[in-house]
Amino acid sequence: MDARSIIAKLRRHEAPSSDELVWFAQGLADGGVSDAQAGAFAMAVCMGSLGAEGRAALTLAMRDSGDVLTWDLDGPVIDKHSTGGVGDCVSLVLAPALAECGAYVPMISGRGLGHTGGTLDKLESIPGVTTQVGQDRLTEILRDTGAAIVGATAQIAPADKRLYAIRDVTATVESLDLITASILSKKLAASPDALVLDVKVGSGAFMKTIEDARKLATALTETANAAGCRTSAVITDMNQPLAPALGNALEVAEVMKVLTGEADTPLVEITAELGGVLLTDAGIAQDAKAGRAKIMEVIRDGRVAERFGRMMAAVGGPVHFVETWARFLPEANVIQEVTAQRAGYVTEIDGEALGLTVVELGGGRQVESDVIDPAVGLSGIVRIGEKVSKGTPLAVIHASREDAARRAAAAVRGAIRIGPKPVAAPDLVHERISQ
Repeated sequence: MDARSIIAKLRRHEAPSSDELVWFAQGLADGGVSDAQAGAFAMAVCMGSLGAEGRAALTLAMRDSGDVLTWDLDGPVIDKHSTGGVGDCVSLVLAPALAECGAYVPMISGRGLGHTGGTLDKLESIPGVTTQVGQDRLTEILRDTGAAIVGATAQIAPADKRLYAIRDVTATVESLDLITASILSKKLAASPDALVLDVKVGSGAFMKTIEDARKLATALTETANAAGCRTSAVITDMNQPLAPALGNALEVAEVMKVLTGEADTPLVEITAELGGVLLTDAGIAQDAKAGRAKIMEVIRDGRVAERFGRMMAAVGGPVHFVETWARFLPEANVIQEVTAQRAGYVTEIDGEALGLTVVELGGGRQVESDVIDPAVGLSGIVRIGEKVSKGTPLAVIHASREDAARRAAAAVRGAIRIGPKPVAAPDLVHERISQ
C-alpha cells in the first residue's frame, strides 16, 4: 500500500478498503504520510465520500493510532462534543454541572477551527491554565474534581491531531466524513460510557441547513453506537451566537456571569438540554426532563461555580478565580461600540462572518503557527428579533489597534441585518437523534 494509490482511488470516487484506511491513519500518526499527501487525502475525501463503512473504518483507525484510555472510577464516564459554532462556550458550564450530578467527565477538546472558537483557547485565556496533561494526572484531576477539559496528548488519536491541523488550512473542514472521524476518534479514545453530540445548524455553524445537520448527527450517532458507546445527538440552533460574546476571554466572562448568577442566557438552556439527555443515557436521571431539572438546579444554586473553580485550580488557574474572575481576564487595548445606522428590528445575523471578524482581530488562527490574542473579540451582541434605534449598540469591539477596530466595525454592520418588521427568534433546540 502507498498514499498515492489511496488518494488516486478517492479521486476516482472509489472507497478505500478498511485496511487501506488503517494504513493511511497509521501513516498520519508516524509520519509515513507527508503533509502534501495528507492535504490531498483531505481534499479528495471532501470532494467525494467514504461511505458509512469507510467513515467508521477511518474513525476507528484514527482512534487506534494511539492510546485508548481506561478508567477505574466509581461512576459513569460521560462526555459531550459540539460540532462548532460561534459564542459556544457550553462545555465550560456543562462539564462541571455533569460532575456535580455524579458523573466523571474527561472532556478532550480542541482549538479554534475555521471561524469557530476552540474550548482549549478559551480556557487558556485564564492565567496559569494548562490544558495538556498526561493520563495519570488526568485521572487524579477526575478523582478530585469530577471533570477536566484537556487537549489530546500526542498519544491520543495522533492521526487526527495531524489531520485536524491540515484541515484548518486547506479548506476541508466541512467534510461529513472527516468531521465524524475527527470528533469520534478523540472521543472514543477516552472510552466514555455515554456521549452526547451537540450538532449545530445555521449561519454560524459548519452545517448551514437542517438536512446537512441531520446527516451529520446520524453519521455520528450510528458510528459511535456501533463502536459500543451509547450516543445521542441534539441539533441546536446557530443562526446567531449562543452567548452574546465571541472571543476567548470574553466568552469565559460570559460563562462566569452565568455561573455566578449575573446572567441567565440561552447558554443555560442549551446546557440543560444536553445535560438532561446525557444524564439519562448514563443512567443518572430517569428521563431527559428530570436530567434537565438536575442540571438547572446545580447551576443556579452555585454548586457548578464552585466546581468550576476547583477544575481551574487543578490545571494551574488562580485558586480564587470564581470569586474575582474579572481581575484575571485580559482586556483589549481598544474597546468601542458599533452602532445601528438605522432603526428597525434585527432580522438576521451572519454568525460565520462574525466569527471570521474575531479571527481577523487576532482571536483565532489563519495559519497553524498564529498566536491567539485572548483579549480581542466582540461582546454585547444583539439578538435576532431585537428592536433597535439609530445609534443603538449592535456589539462592542475589543481590539488591539484602532485600525483593526475600524475594519471590524464595518464587518459587524455587514453581518447584522436590520429590517422594518419584527421577526421571531429561532428555536434553540431543533430535534434529538438517538439510536
